[in-house]
Amino acid sequence: MANLKKSDFLKEPVEHFDITKHNTVALVEAMSKMAFSARDLARASEIYDMMLSDKDCSIVLCLAGSLFSAGLKRVVFDLVNNNMVDAIVSTGANIIDQDFFEALGYKHYMGTKWVDDKAMRNLRVDRIYDTFIDEDELGSTDAVTSEIAATLKPRPYSSREFIEEMGKYLVKNAKVKDSVILAAYRRGVPIFVPAFSDCSAGFGLLHHQWHNPEEHVSIDSAKDFLELVRCKLVAKEMGLLMLGGGVPKNFAQDCAVGPEMLGLESKMHKYAVQVTVADERDGALSGSTLREACSWGKVDTSFEQMVYSEATLAFPILASYAYHKGNWRKRKARQYNALLNDEKAPLPVALR
Repeated sequence: MANLKKSDFLKEPVEHFDITKHNTVALVEAMSKMAFSARDLARASEIYDMMLSDKDCSIVLCLAGSLFSAGLKRVVFDLVNNNMVDAIVSTGANIIDQDFFEALGYKHYMGTKWVDDKAMRNLRVDRIYDTFIDEDELGSTDAVTSEIAATLKPRPYSSREFIEEMGKYLVKNAKVKDSVILAAYRRGVPIFVPAFSDCSAGFGLLHHQWHNPEEHVSIDSAKDFLELVRCKLVAKEMGLLMLGGGVPKNFAQDCAVGPEMLGLESKMHKYAVQVTVADERDGALSGSTLREACSWGKVDTSFEQMVYSEATLAFPILASYAYHKGNWRKRKARQYNALLNDEKAPLPVALR
């Protein structure tokens, strides 16, 4: 690799899957009459469609793992843009390092795992399994995050509030149309990133706070929890569609029991689907079953389904099935950002 340049690795951009162009309804219906993971995926697709058909159900999409860099950004964009999710809980990598990154005009590139990673480091090319990214472009993304922070009043913000500000920035500065942050901003869909510093935004806020030690923007993760609990209290029912596990899965599940701390009635999530490759035997959250979550008061067991599959295989099939079934057309938009931004909105007594 001694004579290779950065441009030799950043050639062919990853293309995002478009569920509007691929109808998987017949495929899923056929899989429902099979066995093993095929039937699990079919039932999960049906449960997601049930969420969309239930007029009382608010849907939270949970994202963990490197999903957008792998070609799933457009799928999530279409779900947001077509009122098929009401809130998102995600790792920062998907939302900032990948969606905001691409919204600024940068791309992820087709690569391979069979490379010399030390040589890649010298070229400032980062690798996500078989995908390549320009490290210098990530640095530019960090810098924009710091610039946005500098325009805001110094105070603690929930990650949702800060990401909404990023949406405002993209209204004038986005280089592409299929940004999840931008679509969520326009649709009033809140995006929560509970571990906000664990991504490109963390580097941007590091720079911002380093240069503004006395007065600066900070992120209040407890406010994230308060805001998601407010959404849960307003929703008559709630369903979870989870890709991967980790913090997003646990954070979204916890809002079902959060009201108990406030002396309010707590209701388990009525629906839950998880797509994961994690194993339950080590006791870790990512692989823990949704039936296990019932013991914590988080998920009801009537309409839950685990799908043991890698997300780039299962999610496009599931999402396309629900999109082409068309029940999302009857849904009423929740626009929870408006609720969370309204300081005069009525709250349950225990939240006042």
